[in-house]
Amino acid sequence: MSGFDEREKAQENKSAHEAELLFKATARRNRMLGEWVAEEFLGLSGDARAEFAKEVVAADFDRPGDDDVVEFVQDKVKAAGGELSDARLRHKMNELLVVATAQIKEQS
Repeated sequence: MSGFDEREKAQENKSAHEAELLFKATARRNRMLGEWVAEEFLGLSGDARAEFAKEVVAADFDRPGDDDVVEFVQDKVKAAGGELSDARLRHKMNELLVVATAQIKEQS
């Protein structure tokens, strides 16, 4: 195998690892986001909180990007009579992604 082929293979492996890390971190972030929203805005705890967190994770599979999660959470908060700005929600999502990424890296 030539040096070029080895570098190309190494880059492919790195890209695959980064994609896997992002996928896992995003799913973890969404679970933590669901738990936060459940407690802060929906008044849920215990099993109901955990179930809502699972729903938030599942909402992310509707379409690429974070918009599906934002819309799902906003709809649930509004239905419960609460109010959560998009800016605050997206800020929290960014904070939690940093935390989730660090947690995933610690486990690796």
